[in-house]
Amino acid sequence: MRTLFSILVLIIFPSLASAQAVPVRIILVGDSTVAPNNGWGPGFCRDVTAQVACVNMAKNGRSTNSYRAEGSWKEVMDALQHNAEFSATWVFIQFGHNDQPGKPRPADPATEFPANLRQYVREFREAGARPVLITSLTRRTFKDGKLEDNLGPWADATRKVASEEKVPVLDLNSDSAAAVQKMGSVEADKLAMAEPSFDYTHLGEKGAVFFGRMVADELSHAVPELRPYIKP
Repeated sequence: MRTLFSILVLIIFPSLASAQAVPVRIILVGDSTVAPNNGWGPGFCRDVTAQVACVNMAKNGRSTNSYRAEGSWKEVMDALQHNAEFSATWVFIQFGHNDQPGKPRPADPATEFPANLRQYVREFREAGARPVLITSLTRRTFKDGKLEDNLGPWADATRKVASEEKVPVLDLNSDSAAAVQKMGSVEADKLAMAEPSFDYTHLGEKGAVFFGRMVADELSHAVPELRPYIKP
């Protein structure tokens, strides 16, 4: 049974009651370094409060080209038909690893890749979502004690599109590269998936927790209005 106070709150502040009942939604879009089981997405979703519907729609092996061509983009657009169920929907976008040469559907960082990102941002906006761009998570390959991070051109393109389109950007590439360089190769290897699937790109549970928290911390600074939804 409701107390007199709670009834008065509903009468005097109905919009407040509605806001508390309708959660924020965050949709994660990207490749395997974001996706369930081998990316930072699960760790990030654990770092947001219960008022956030955190939906991981990242897919393994996808580039900015193939995510659209293979139907994943349409799945996100279909999900955005239900924006009215949430007080706000944010779409976080991170690509780059599978846009590199040698991948099935690469995208040049000077031309096609930024054009693809720009189109994602604009279409998600038109669908009523609020986009956030994220630079590519570093790989954890070392040579002579120094981290080899070859994703710089795609990270630069992401920053440029964010500036042009006036959307928040989380510089995960720079922050993750600095953190991995500092910890060194032995500790960095502990962030990987377990054998026999070990590699220097994908993440095990420890890596998902580590980089998921990094994304959450970056978000609290880049998008202050989402700060209340991030666990301390």
